[in-house]
Amino acid sequence: MVTENLKAVEERIHAACDRAGRDASEVTLIAVSKTKPVEMLMEAYNDGIRIFGENKVQELTGKIDKMPDDIEWHMIGHLQRNKVKYIAGKVALIHSVDSFRLAEEINIQAKKHGVIIPVLIEVNVADEESKFGVKLDEAEDLVAECASLDGITVKGLMTIAPFVEDPEDNRKVFRTLKDKSVDIAGKKYDNVSMDVLSMGMTNDYEVAIEEGATMVRVGTGIFGARYYNI
Repeated sequence: MVTENLKAVEERIHAACDRAGRDASEVTLIAVSKTKPVEMLMEAYNDGIRIFGENKVQELTGKIDKMPDDIEWHMIGHLQRNKVKYIAGKVALIHSVDSFRLAEEINIQAKKHGVIIPVLIEVNVADEESKFGVKLDEAEDLVAECASLDGITVKGLMTIAPFVEDPEDNRKVFRTLKDKSVDIAGKKYDNVSMDVLSMGMTNDYEVAIEEGATMVRVGTGIFGARYYNI
């Protein structure tokens, strides 16, 4: 199942890039493996996937020990400050920085581990009460604050769009985040690049790609429905 699903997702990514006049190499697929057993992750690995995204620290650290060491792990879920120490030096990118206090803790742990940790600022573009992330009009302020921390480097922005029946309904969300990233990039903050736009999930990643996503986070589209009993 994973092999067939993955092939379909990759074909849709290429088609979305063609529609947008983009090269498919500009878009990184993150296989969101939360709640999935290692056996399923290994199917994706054997099909060439090397970037996996996890939502929970405990699940992420448990899988790191059981999977090949050439995998790039991304922390995509909400991150509590007291959990940062468990993933510092183990993840390639943290997508979910939504406060300066969290950024400060990542900075502290990065220095303890002798690494610089790349991060994205999570923006709640649609201003949903159920979602984490800074408000759109506060995103640049947080980027500017984080620029002063030398144990992290800000690589771009991330958003989780609303769950909608019609992916087109999220086009404005993605376009808004793209515009914000362009605005921030124009300010040329030290220690900040706006190279990464992490947006789009199983339901809407094609629209996200058309609007400039450089990373899409696809779980159900690859692995099937989530296992909620884990």
